[in-house]
Amino acid sequence: MHILVLGLVLVTAGTALAQTPEGPEPKPIKMVVLGDSLSAGLGLSASSAFPARLQKSLKLNGISVDMINAGVSGDTSSGGRDRLDWSVPEGTDAVIVELGANDALRGTDPAVTRKALSDILTRLKARKIAVLLCGMIAPPNYGSDYSARFNAIYPDLAKSFGVPLYPFFLQGVAADAKLNQADGMHPTAEGVDVIVKNILPTVEAFLGAISGQRS
Repeated sequence: MHILVLGLVLVTAGTALAQTPEGPEPKPIKMVVLGDSLSAGLGLSASSAFPARLQKSLKLNGISVDMINAGVSGDTSSGGRDRLDWSVPEGTDAVIVELGANDALRGTDPAVTRKALSDILTRLKARKIAVLLCGMIAPPNYGSDYSARFNAIYPDLAKSFGVPLYPFFLQGVAADAKLNQADGMHPTAEGVDVIVKNILPTVEAFLGAISGQRS
């Protein structure tokens, strides 16, 4: 009798477990990478560009992202600001801002770069879109004063707007001939993979915070 009762309990429990719904799949996070040629993938196939490689790495780690590559080669911070509304469509959850390399290469007044990036962050914040800001470092040829003023832009803005900062987008790749194309400035496909590997923990933490706010 006891064996029969135990059997019925086990069968009933197994049926209940089998019928327990797993729940709907979480909706993919809609992300835009707003950047210049470094994220656009100049000289590379679309599948080798930073947004595509990042999306693939996130998927391998169980994070689903609908990705838009809004990188435009040659773009400055001011250019990114001017096209912000159509580059970041309605419904976007998160933006990675990767701008400023061309400003530094052209010796743009750091005050101009700071204002443009500040405007971008202000407008995205008003739209309740989360932002991960990627820093850039000025080349040394404009002198130490220029470098100090330019390099301070990113940590200053990240602090004042309360957004996460990845200090240097080209960390681990800049000045490494093996990881850059012939121009010495744009990463190869292997270089992009190094960038993705290095930034991935920061992006995962960034997206984790967004997912937490959704639940």
